Amino acid sequence: MAGISVKARLILYHKGKILLLRQTKPNGGNYTLVGGTVETKETARDCLIRESYEEAGIRLKSVDLRLVHVLHKLKKGQVRIVLYFKAYRWEGNLKARETKKFKEAEWFYLDQLPPNLTETVQHVLKEYRRGVLYSEMVK
Repeated sequence: MAGISVKARLILYHKGKILLLRQTKPNGGNYTLVGGTVETKETARDCLIRESYEEAGIRLKSVDLRLVHVLHKLKKGQVRIVLYFKAYRWEGNLKARETKKFKEAEWFYLDQLPPNLTETVQHVLKEYRRGVLYSEMVK
């Protein structure tokens, strides 16, 4: 089926907070999670390991990534399947590395998230906190 993409996103915890990346103004200026599109011949975990280093300068191990939510998103005739993984361990120096896309990397408590969180991340974190493994969004 044409128009289907698979993405992987990270819910990374540290001292009770989660990691969010703040987009640059040209990219919306909102907060989002680390992650990206799963490329050909790449698993979702491999994608997340690659994207975490590219976007935030951190190294993850596959064994530390646990699937916690699946989002099926329909938007303008396109289908996205987004796999959300949780992790507590990583290595490296955290910082927004793709400076054309992201301004900074910051930690937030789940009950004190910034108001300019992307709509998708708001939806997913709400469902995740309720213990829901699968959700859908239609736009």
